[in-house]
Order: sequence, then C-alpha cells, then structure tokens
Amino acid sequence: MATLRKRNDKWQAQVRRVGTPPISRTFTLKADAQAWARQMELQAERGDLPAKVTSIPPVTLGAIVARYRDEVTPRKRSGKNEAIVLTAFLRHQLATVQLDSLTAERFAAYRDERLGKVKAGSVRRELAVLRHCLEIAIGEWGINLPNNPIKLVKLPNEAKPRDRRLLAGDSERISEALNSPSAWYLRPFITLAVETGMRRGELLSVVWKDVELTTRTMRVSRTKNGHPRTVPLSPVAVETLTGMERTGDRIFPVTANAVRLAWQRARKRAGLSGLRFHDLRHEAVSRLFEAGLSVPEVAMVSGHRTPAMLFRYTHPRAEAVAMKLAQARIAGDN
Repeated sequence: MATLRKRNDKWQAQVRRVGTPPISRTFTLKADAQAWARQMELQAERGDLPAKVTSIPPVTLGAIVARYRDEVTPRKRSGKNEAIVLTAFLRHQLATVQLDSLTAERFAAYRDERLGKVKAGSVRRELAVLRHCLEIAIGEWGINLPNNPIKLVKLPNEAKPRDRRLLAGDSERISEALNSPSAWYLRPFITLAVETGMRRGELLSVVWKDVELTTRTMRVSRTKNGHPRTVPLSPVAVETLTGMERTGDRIFPVTANAVRLAWQRARKRAGLSGLRFHDLRHEAVSRLFEAGLSVPEVAMVSGHRTPAMLFRYTHPRAEAVAMKLAQARIAGDN
C-alpha cells in the first residue's frame, strides 16, 4: 500500500508490503511521487518489489547520458550518428532531472513532445538508446535505480515498411540523369546496389582484394549487423566490375556524403523525388525471389538474419504472380 505526505515543500512516497521493509522516496513534484508509488505497487503485485532500496546518488540524467556517449557510443558502428543524437538530448530539460526524480511519466511526456517534431521511428530509436543508457548505468556503473522507467513507456508504433520498387521507366529515367562526369561512380554504384542488394555503406567499404571475378563472388566484411558475408555476383554485376577502373584499394574511393549528394541530384534530374536509395535494396531482394531463389539463398545475398526482416524487403508484383499462376495452369493442362 502506498502513502503520500508533504514534508518541507517536498513529497514523500512510501510503499509498504507485508514481509518486507517499507521503501520510500522524496520528490519535488507530487505527480512524480504518485507515479513512483504506482510503479512500486505494480512491482509489489508481481512479487518483485525490492527488499531494500539503496540511496540513489545525486546525479542528473544528463551526466549519465554524457558518460554513455563518451564511453559506450564510440564502440558502436553507428557511433557518430548516435553521438549527435545524445549531444542534442543533453540540451533538453529532461537531461537536468536528478536520477531519483526520473519517472515513466517524464519520459512519456518527452516521447509525446518529440513526436510533434520528428517521425515515430526516430523517437523509438532515441528512447531505445536512453533505455540502454540506464540499463548500463544500473548494471555496470553501480547506479542504484530500483528500475528502468523507460521500460514502462509505450514506444511509438513502428512505421509501415516501405514497398517502393522501380516502376516502369524508372531505370531509364535514372540512367538518362547520370550525366555528371564528376560523379562517374554513381552509375556502377546504382547497378551494383540493384544487382547485389548491398547497402550503401557496404558498397563503400568493399576493397578490390575481396572481389573474386573468377568465382563471381564479393566478400563484405563491414556489415550493418556485424556479420560478414560473401555475396554471389550476377552476370551484370561481373560485367560492371570488370569495366571499372581501379583507382585505389576500395572499389568506390568516395565518401558516403558524396554518394548521397550525387544521388539526390540525379534523382531530382530524373523527376523521382519519392525514390530513396535504400529502395534499391527492396528492388534487389524482390528480384531475387522473382528469379526463383529460396529464402536461405536470398538471405545469404542480402544478409538478413531472420525471415521476418527479409520479408519486409520483399514486394512481389501481383502481375508477375498472376503470370506464374497462368504458366502453372498451362503446364498442368499439358
């Protein structure tokens, strides 16, 4: 049972449970005290109310986030982007809140505020990083929080997966738009993206020594999920690589930003503002299935670790399936 009382302009919440010592905490706001008490009561109902709650150090959330950014984030592949997100969070009012005043309600309010400014997917990723930040603080840094309040916050719904593929005439329009001598790399870059299903960062990381034209394979060492893979090369991919000039160790000795800007300019010239570069990966995976490859074979090419993630990139055309049904009917009649 929870009780609240006001003491010296602050609110003390206390939760009692038979068989265990009472636990209490003091808050500046009554709403925070009520929220914490509700959390403790829920834990009591589940039977996992802590027998003893040690004092929480007088540290702000911002201090924990800053330490996480400086010590944990650099070890991640996407560390640079995450560091930018966390640095921006440090300017938010929530970063100034003491750890003993953190509640699910505060993070829920942060979620709702951010949803008014950025997409749901961005908010999900931000909350996921902050949740892991508190988990590291509790599990490895000796911060005595009784629980991680972000775990009680409902994350925004995931955005519906994109199903954009190349439509009739898109390839021709893109090809005609690739007329910039300075962006010579973009034509083979796009071709290989469609033929291999590789991500932009993966294509940029591949070096010539990992390309085996005799066996028609390409080794990808730096992948998004950290699992290297060997990608089989189609005849078009082999022809493209054979025709490229080797100007360095990497196949594409350019930066990710250069590719991004060149793609945006070409897309604008082609009049395809709704087409994203990552849509080419959807196109590639769908073509592999249409070519008759099995699920394990397509996963080997794309690098997806689960069928569920693989199928998010698979968008068969209804007319192609209808043609297969017709062909199967003809074959059956014969």
